[in-house]
Amino acid sequence: MKEKRLGLMLWFRLSRVYNHSIKENNDHLKKWGLTSAQFDCLTQVGVHGKLTQKELGEKLFVTKGNITQLITKMEKLGYVQREQQWKTKTITLTARGRELYDEVVPQQEQVQASQFHGLDREEQHQLLGLLKKVQKNMESL
Repeated sequence: MKEKRLGLMLWFRLSRVYNHSIKENNDHLKKWGLTSAQFDCLTQVGVHGKLTQKELGEKLFVTKGNITQLITKMEKLGYVQREQQWKTKTITLTARGRELYDEVVPQQEQVQASQFHGLDREEQHQLLGLLKKVQKNMESL
């Protein structure tokens, strides 16, 4: 009985930390008029330089329909461009998207890193290891 309660308490705590983190990140991204999904798209394409629409969808954990809508919105904003090569659609950043990436990503990294300043470097590594272990266990269920 106590093990189940501990599991529930862990889940609630993790959920609260996650929700608070998302709120902080969303509030920060509003400075650029970006949603978390748009920031994630910008970051993934910026890091990789060029991704197929399918690869981007897998990295963002979104459905085929959602990735299409997201990319269309990012195109309208002038941040990405989509090129069709046979059956494959490739996504790259535009010059405007690269400028935004260079501005927003370092600042967002600082916001995200600051959320863990209450932990020293060793504790951050321990937390990362524990979260990886939990994720691996969840994926094997």
